[in-house]
Amino acid sequence: MVKADFVTGLAFLALGIAALIESLRMPRFETLAINPYTVPGIVPGLLGVVIAALGAMLALRAARSGGWRVAPALARLATLHRSEGAQRLALALALTFGYAAGLLGRLPFWLASALFVFAFIALFEWRAHIEAKARWRALAFAAGEAAVASAAVTLVFRYLFLVNLP
Repeated sequence: MVKADFVTGLAFLALGIAALIESLRMPRFETLAINPYTVPGIVPGLLGVVIAALGAMLALRAARSGGWRVAPALARLATLHRSEGAQRLALALALTFGYAAGLLGRLPFWLASALFVFAFIALFEWRAHIEAKARWRALAFAAGEAAVASAAVTLVFRYLFLVNLP
């Protein structure tokens, strides 16, 4: 487990640093003379710092226990793709990258977000063995959830956080 903790800690460290860097690139609205503690990038920046710090602590703790010796664990990666957890992770990554690289900027933000949330819920809740009526109910729930989530995120970011959405 220490090897997994070491690699996971490094991944969270990198994610936190990336979040901090991107939050610093967000608009600060100096021309509007607003309070600097209300700029859109402050929460993602603070979360990035926390994620990076916790990732570093996890990696350091695992390194002290020998987690930095990951070569034997890498040999097991050849069979990792067969596990259900790895397949679900791959699906989540594919949906997320498809949303970020394929939908955002090409469709209105609200529509891209609704499609993403719908696809995510529908694919992860799909059960082949249930009857058609229950399957349609699950798809209707996914569509309703997507509409509510997309509207809420769009309205909050546009009117509360004053972020220009793509």
